[in-house]
Amino acid sequence: MFKKRIAKLRKCMDKKNLDAVLLIGDPNRNYLSGFTGNESFSLITKDEAFFITDSRFTEQASDQVKDYEVLEYSKGISFVDFLSDLINKNNIKKLGFEENIVSYSQYVIYDSKLDCQLVPMEGMIEEIRIVKDKDELKLIEDAAAIADKAFGHMVKFIKAGMTEREIGLELEFQMKKLGASDLSFPSIVASGVRSSLPHGQATEKVINRGEFLTLDFGCIYKEYCSDMTRTVVIGEPSQKMLEIYNIVLEAEQLALKEYKPGVPAIDVDAIARNYIDKKGYGKNFGHSLGHGVGREIHEAPVIGYKNHRKLEAGMVVSDEPGIYIPGFGGVRIEDLLVVTEHGGKALSKSPKNLICIN
Repeated sequence: MFKKRIAKLRKCMDKKNLDAVLLIGDPNRNYLSGFTGNESFSLITKDEAFFITDSRFTEQASDQVKDYEVLEYSKGISFVDFLSDLINKNNIKKLGFEENIVSYSQYVIYDSKLDCQLVPMEGMIEEIRIVKDKDELKLIEDAAAIADKAFGHMVKFIKAGMTEREIGLELEFQMKKLGASDLSFPSIVASGVRSSLPHGQATEKVINRGEFLTLDFGCIYKEYCSDMTRTVVIGEPSQKMLEIYNIVLEAEQLALKEYKPGVPAIDVDAIARNYIDKKGYGKNFGHSLGHGVGREIHEAPVIGYKNHRKLEAGMVVSDEPGIYIPGFGGVRIEDLLVVTEHGGKALSKSPKNLICIN
């Protein structure tokens, strides 16, 4: 599996005329190596693959990384000096680097100490990662199942009088209890008027009857993320709450049918956006309809009104329209899905009918 991924990278390197690439970010490095740790480096040339780490991770890397030569640099020499020697030995003249990860201060050091030209990779590996293989899809599906099970627990757990923070902590505990290593992102737990905040993280606010409660959350399972949103009502909803909820639900379901290979992302976004606009709430839906999900919670492609990229089978994306009304509240409903040859297959299985918690 990792040999195939490296082979794809080398084809991209040839097109860009690179002698090697340096990987320092966890997502790309681990995607190409099978390593599950951090603070390590990969140097991949046209013929060789080096995994560079220190004594903290040497044993782990030797066990996990099979298609690389594992090299350990000691405390007596800096990583950059070690890398410089390796670059000279392998006659590397053009080195690709992750310009979205390397800081400016790091770049200055690399540029001054490495005897080679530094070339931005421009999302080379992220492009390879955009279509998931069957092993990746299984892990994302497992991560989505953990989120579903946790939500099932939360529906029984939540009561009026609890704080958003209590709910967020219980949600995190449940996902980790079910096997998650971490959260995909800080959970969004927003109730009442705060539910109009698309990224409203949990506070000490008490949830009350007659309020929306939006839960946007996900977990990391074996380095892959999940992402889902459900909005519930504490007590009984008002007519306006029912109206808004049903509009968002219909928009989400209409868009879900359009996630097909060959369909431009902008067209899928338009399905939900136009429906919400027709119902009079267009100005209350400001974000993109969705985004890619994988080793990172936000990956390509963006399912938005500016992206003309066509969907491909194997992409994993979110479908998450919303309506947000300041001073009143908001609703978002989100499924994680995989684009298949036959259309979008929802990985989020939790019910989407409005749940009223008494």
